[in-house]
Amino acid sequence: MDNKKSILPQNQNRTPSIIVQNNSNKVQRPEDIDVRNKLLPPSGNGSKDFKSRTPQREKKPPSRIRRIITEPFGPKNLYVLRLLGWVICLLVSWGLLYTLVKEEVAPGGQLLKLLTLIVSAHIAGIIVSHVNLPPLLGMLVTGIVLRNIKFFEVSGTYREIVVTTREIALTVILIKAGLGLDAKALKKLSFVVLKLAFIPCIVEATGAAVCCYFILGMPWVWGFLLGFVLSAVSPAVVVPTLLKLSSEGYGESKGISTMVIAASSLDDIVAISAFGIFLGFATNVGKSDADITNQLLQAPIEISLGVLFGIVWGLISAWLPHKEDKFVVFKRVFMIGGGGLFSVLGSQMIGYNGAGPLSCIISAFVACLCWKWQGWSDSYNPVATAFSGLWLIMQPALFGLIGAEIDLSQIDATQIGQGLIVLAGGLVFRAIACTTCLLGTNLNWKEMIFVNIAWLPKATVQVWRNSTFHVL
Repeated sequence: MDNKKSILPQNQNRTPSIIVQNNSNKVQRPEDIDVRNKLLPPSGNGSKDFKSRTPQREKKPPSRIRRIITEPFGPKNLYVLRLLGWVICLLVSWGLLYTLVKEEVAPGGQLLKLLTLIVSAHIAGIIVSHVNLPPLLGMLVTGIVLRNIKFFEVSGTYREIVVTTREIALTVILIKAGLGLDAKALKKLSFVVLKLAFIPCIVEATGAAVCCYFILGMPWVWGFLLGFVLSAVSPAVVVPTLLKLSSEGYGESKGISTMVIAASSLDDIVAISAFGIFLGFATNVGKSDADITNQLLQAPIEISLGVLFGIVWGLISAWLPHKEDKFVVFKRVFMIGGGGLFSVLGSQMIGYNGAGPLSCIISAFVACLCWKWQGWSDSYNPVATAFSGLWLIMQPALFGLIGAEIDLSQIDATQIGQGLIVLAGGLVFRAIACTTCLLGTNLNWKEMIFVNIAWLPKATVQVWRNSTFHVL
C-alpha cells in the first residue's frame, strides 16, 4: 500500500476546500426577481407606500360596552363628564353627612343651608368669570340673594361657625399675601409703605367724619367711628388680584404688588385700632383715665405683638421641620396655617384684634424667606401652591358669607344717597392723600392711578365690625 502512487497532483493538498461560487455573472430568473420585489421594500419614493401595501391583521371593532367605557358621551363632551363627576361627588358627600348628622343636612337643616350657600357661590363665581368679570362679584350676589329670599338664616352654634369660617378664609389669604411678598422690593420701598399705611387711612376717616357731621348730622366722635370702619382696605379683594398680576409680570420691576399688599395689612391695623379708640370715646361712661390711656396705647401694642409673634413663629416654621424631612411640605403648611389661625383667633380673645392679621403676613414672609435660603425659589414653593388651592375652597365661603350679611330690608332707601356721598367723600380724601404719598417715587401717573384704584375695595373689615354696630 505504501508503494502505491497517489492519483492527486503533487501540488494539491489533501484537505478539502470550500468553493465559493461567484453569482455576480449568473443570469437571474424572472420568477426570482418577482419574489424579491414582493418581500423587500422598494427604494426611493416608493418606500413610503410599503407599509400601506404590506398585509396587516384586521382589528376587530371594540364592543359596545368597551366603547361606552373608553369614550363615554364621545371624546368632545369632557365638560359634561366633569360636571357629572362633581354632581356625583356632591351627592356622595351629602349621603355621608346624612349618615353622620342626619337632620342637620336634611331639607331645612342649617348645615345644609350653609353648604348650599358655599356651593352656589362657587358655581356663580365660575359663571361670572366666563363673562370676564371678577368671580367674587357672583359670590357676593349669591349671598345677597339667598339671604333676602329668606333661604340662608342661621342661628345658635352655626352663627359661630359662620364667623369662624370667615376668619379661616381671611387667614388663608393673609398667609398667601405674606408668601408672595418680595423682600428686595419691600426693603427698597419700606418708607413708602409706612406712608401709605398711615396717611391715606387717617385722611379718609377724617373726610368721612366731615361728611357725616355736615350731611348726616352725626357727632364728631361717631363720625370718626364710622370713618375708620370705611377706611379699612379689604385684603381678601386686593391680595388675590395683585398676586395674579404679579405672577404675570405686571409691576414686578417696581415692586408695586409688594408695596400695596404690605401697606394694606398695616392700613387695616391702623383702622381697627383707631376704631377701638373712638369706640371707647363714644361709650365713655364711667370710665377712668387709665381705660382711656389703654385705648390710646392699643395700636402700638397691637403692632408690636403682631411683629414679634410673626417673626418668632416664622423662624420656628423655617427651622422645624428639617428641610430633608419626608413630610416637610405638609408640616410647613400646617405650621404656617395653624400658627396664623391661632394668632388671629387668639388676638381676638385677648382684645388686640389687629395683632393677628399682621402676624399672619409677617410669619409667612419670614418663613418663606428662610425657605428660599434653604433651596426653594419663587418658581418652586409647594407651600404657596397649597395655600393657593385652599383659597379656591375658602374664597366662595368668604364672599358668599359676606354677601349673606346684607339684609336689604334693613336699608332705608331715603338714606342711600347720603350714604353714597359719605363713602365717595372719604374716597376722594384717600385718593388725594395716596397720590401725595407717591409723589417723588419712580411710579408714573398710570401706576399711581392703579395704586389708588387698588385702595378702593371694602368688604371684610366692614362686615367684621357690623356686629359691633348691631350691639350699639
